Amino acid sequence: MSTTTTAEAEAPTLDEATAAKRDALLETLRGYGRVAVAYSGGVDSAVVAKAAQVALGDAAVAVTAVSESLASGELEEAQALAGKMGIRHRVIRTEEFADPNYLRNDSDRCYFCKSELYGRLADLRDRLEVDAIASGANLDDRGDHRPGMKAAGEKGVRHPLQECGLGKADVRALARSWGLPVWDKPAAPCLSSRIAYGEEVTPERVRMVDQAESWLRGHGLRLLRVRYHKGDLARVEVAPEEFARLAADPVRSDLVAAFRGFGFKFVTIDLEGFRSGSLNDLIPPERLLAPRPRR
Repeated sequence: MSTTTTAEAEAPTLDEATAAKRDALLETLRGYGRVAVAYSGGVDSAVVAKAAQVALGDAAVAVTAVSESLASGELEEAQALAGKMGIRHRVIRTEEFADPNYLRNDSDRCYFCKSELYGRLADLRDRLEVDAIASGANLDDRGDHRPGMKAAGEKGVRHPLQECGLGKADVRALARSWGLPVWDKPAAPCLSSRIAYGEEVTPERVRMVDQAESWLRGHGLRLLRVRYHKGDLARVEVAPEEFARLAADPVRSDLVAAFRGFGFKFVTIDLEGFRSGSLNDLIPPERLLAPRPRR
């Protein structure tokens, strides 16, 4: 007798439009030939990896990059999910922290990070036995400042979610229909994205951020960011309904003590609350690659 997991049993049926996009995604990936997916373990890259496994079987491989900018626990979660999906998985080391352009942390920092990642993947084409490299960029990513997309274009990286018209809502629906536990996982960009532009990215600073965010998650928060600003200042972004809990003792005093132990001199709570990409608000409009979406 066959058994069904809880996630599979509760997986909803896709609506007709999303199902059509799913089918187009599978067909598009088949057209790529053998594929390496740049796979972080987040919902976007997980959906591409799962689709590649469904479409191509052993001709697909998921590749996860590891460096100082990867948050604690993310690699282990990515490995576990790859095993659940049944896709081949490789882990590589990237060295963006050896690039002074990356460390300088101008508004184009992500370009140098993705150049390193996709360059390493391109160099591995023969050893990975793949014809194409695929990213997890979705249709909604076109509406934000994404210098990494330029690097992808230079390296010939394909964006199957964009090619098939899948936005974030479509991706989450597809992930849920496939029983992927990350279907509702908040976005988790690299730790360097928490460092305010113009402040040098260092292993010490990203470690401070990683420890601080881990502390908050350990206290039950899920939607959060800790931003590093000049003078070792931590700007904490959480959902507004969490403000009162963080500001009341004993949590407040414990938080301050913990963050100071991590290396922060000042701790603030951003009263605007959590919002993805808030540091892009510091970029002069003329330097943005795409308009900032309305919030």
